[in-house]
Amino acid sequence: MPERLKNKVALIVGAGSIGPGWGNGKAAAVACAREGAKVLCADINLAAAEETAAVIGSEGGQAFAMRVDVTRNADVEAMVQACLREYGRIDLLDNNVGIAEVGGVVELAEEAWDRVMDINLKSAFLTMKHVIPIMVAQGGGSIVNISSIAALRYTGVPYATYYASKAALSHLTRTTAVEYAAGRVRVNAILPGLMETPMVAHSAGLAKAYAEGDIEKMWQKRASQVPMGFGGSGWDVAWGVVFLASDESRYITGIELVIDGGLTLKYA
Repeated sequence: MPERLKNKVALIVGAGSIGPGWGNGKAAAVACAREGAKVLCADINLAAAEETAAVIGSEGGQAFAMRVDVTRNADVEAMVQACLREYGRIDLLDNNVGIAEVGGVVELAEEAWDRVMDINLKSAFLTMKHVIPIMVAQGGGSIVNISSIAALRYTGVPYATYYASKAALSHLTRTTAVEYAAGRVRVNAILPGLMETPMVAHSAGLAKAYAEGDIEKMWQKRASQVPMGFGGSGWDVAWGVVFLASDESRYITGIELVIDGGLTLKYA
């Protein structure tokens, strides 16, 4: 079914990639464009957002890039208004930003707690705050928040801020879905498992926790935990975003779509 998002506008927050390869946001932006959507590629790293927009443009799609700090209300408001000026509507809001700070409640600095909560949770609050009224006024829309299986249980890595922020994001997704269902605004979450993305590769704390800093050994150890035997990619998440943005999922709201190769079925 080609052009599943034809005539739709996608606002992808975190559309850049922290390094070479395909992060969840970059892949989602390109996948949505390939399905016919016009895309605003937003990221705190403008060069990374521009790289994603350039990929879309090279394939004949429509996209523009914008630097946005989604922990700042003024930046989020400006981003939303820019999307409306360029495309006239917002059909998909995909919240991809997130960081992982290794440390339990004893080890973490207060500043680290605040920073992770701002990036992982406050960002979604602010973007939904400004986008939902637009979606209600235009007759509906789809919001996809990228949470994590860390929202469900302990994954073996001590990162209290990540667990808490992702669990809160998942519950914020569920409650917001109920509140705005009558306005035809669907709000769903995707919970990726052990993915092989640039963000994970560039997290020194994760590499140290898994394999004393060895990236390749980290990939191997993580893959060995997954029933399917391999780690996921940004594209696995991206196609979930496309489905939840499309009319195929018109009767789905408030769900947690787990994309983890079966990991949470046996977690150990």
